[in-house]
Amino acid sequence: MKHFIDINNLKKKEIDEIISLAKKIKKNPKKYSSFCSDKTLGLIFEKQSLRTRLSFNVGMQKLGGSVLELQSKDIGFDNKREKAEDVLKVLSQYIDCIMIRNNNHKHIVNLSKENIIPIINGLTEYSHPCQILGDFLTLQEYFKSIKKTNIAWIGDYNNVLRSLIHLQNIYNFKLNLIVPKEIFKNYKKEFQQYKNTNLNHFFDPILGTKNSNCIMTDVWVSMGEKNKNKVKYFKNFTVNKEIMNNASRNVIFMHCLPAKREKEVTSDVLDGKNSVVLKQAKNRMYIQQAILIYVLKK
Repeated sequence: MKHFIDINNLKKKEIDEIISLAKKIKKNPKKYSSFCSDKTLGLIFEKQSLRTRLSFNVGMQKLGGSVLELQSKDIGFDNKREKAEDVLKVLSQYIDCIMIRNNNHKHIVNLSKENIIPIINGLTEYSHPCQILGDFLTLQEYFKSIKKTNIAWIGDYNNVLRSLIHLQNIYNFKLNLIVPKEIFKNYKKEFQQYKNTNLNHFFDPILGTKNSNCIMTDVWVSMGEKNKNKVKYFKNFTVNKEIMNNASRNVIFMHCLPAKREKEVTSDVLDGKNSVVLKQAKNRMYIQQAILIYVLKK
């Protein structure tokens, strides 16, 4: 049984397969319009969602499949009425795959080990693999050689960045982390596990983004995060024209959205000619479709 939990659980060959399939679906969607005609996808959102909700919902329907959005409390998935494992066993009699978006990564990992039904990680506090594969598809549309692409992440050390680091460790592209020292110190030990010659860290946004082909960012305070006081550490970390002009001539700007305008990014950058945020959002659907086919394929 296949699951899609974290990027570092996958081999390069498997990721290449998912990316290649997403490209084929995007190029010729009608060819794949009945790939999941007899399949049903269950969606469990314990956190708010726009892009993940729409991309999985519309994507599955465009593959000919059915979608059921399930509320945790309504089906007893909160471990209060019965064990989550028992809920999954019952769900497996009706549906073929489930996507879970929650704030408990260990719970998803443990459930996947039960091998009851294919599970897709739609986002947890630890990682966001679907987002990063969608971003990877977008990067490949702009740059011929991923290995020669220089990416700069500026902002928080969060779930999206962690999945990006997982991807970097597999494809060995150049990745600069520009994270405030007050925040980075909490993740230094983790960072050292993944450190390589093409993965580096900077405290200076100008130095870290120099000659970058792609500048990525995210909100400074993630959804549901309690430590809102850390915003004070991000002074001078706003992606603005000065930072964009410091990068290479062909630089693109990426943000997984939603964005806090004039916080982590200025509106003129977010809405500017270098911004590819809407392409990122659209590519999420093709990646979700490829992931669905990947986990459902026997």
